Amino acid sequence: MFRKGKKRHSSSSSQSSEVSTKSKSVDSSLGGLSRSSTVASLDTDSTKSSGNSASDACVEFRVKYVGAIEKLHFEMCRTLQEPLDLVNYIDVAQQDGKLPFVPMEEEMILGVSKYGVKVATADQCGALHRHPLYLIVHMLCYDDGLGAGKNILALKTTDSNQEECNIWVYQCNGSEQAQAICKVLSTAFDSVLTSEKS
Repeated sequence: MFRKGKKRHSSSSSQSSEVSTKSKSVDSSLGGLSRSSTVASLDTDSTKSSGNSASDACVEFRVKYVGAIEKLHFEMCRTLQEPLDLVNYIDVAQQDGKLPFVPMEEEMILGVSKYGVKVATADQCGALHRHPLYLIVHMLCYDDGLGAGKNILALKTTDSNQEECNIWVYQCNGSEQAQAICKVLSTAFDSVLTSEKS
């Protein structure tokens, strides 16, 4: 069932040019409910450099793993280009029981570096997911709408043949953390793009 008239709100602080923030109203296909979302979206085409050599380091964040929608066919992936399309797809997957609304209890370590994203257990004994930078298509964050101030971080990846895509969903402690992850990943893209031009 849709989140019965709950509105999604997210405080929007000043964003760098690497992370764009959009606010739109979306009509739900279930009962005509309307909701608004503030979406911070990674611009993978950014060519601005922050000049920060710290992008070589891995920046770690504590998140909770919600779930994944794996092996979506290329045609479906093409329909999920806009941030709100991806948000709506995740919402429908949660309503259909393909993704849970509530994440697993255990916190994970999400590390972001110029090589990509690695998700490991809190004790860092094992990597659960690895998302190489060149396979990351889109990353965005938005308020989960459950009223606890948590944000969803969605990561859309493709396979090396670009025949399928996956959507990885994590829960962050708040909008600041989710936007910080997007910003660090944007810096990683900038670092790689700048080094390729040299």
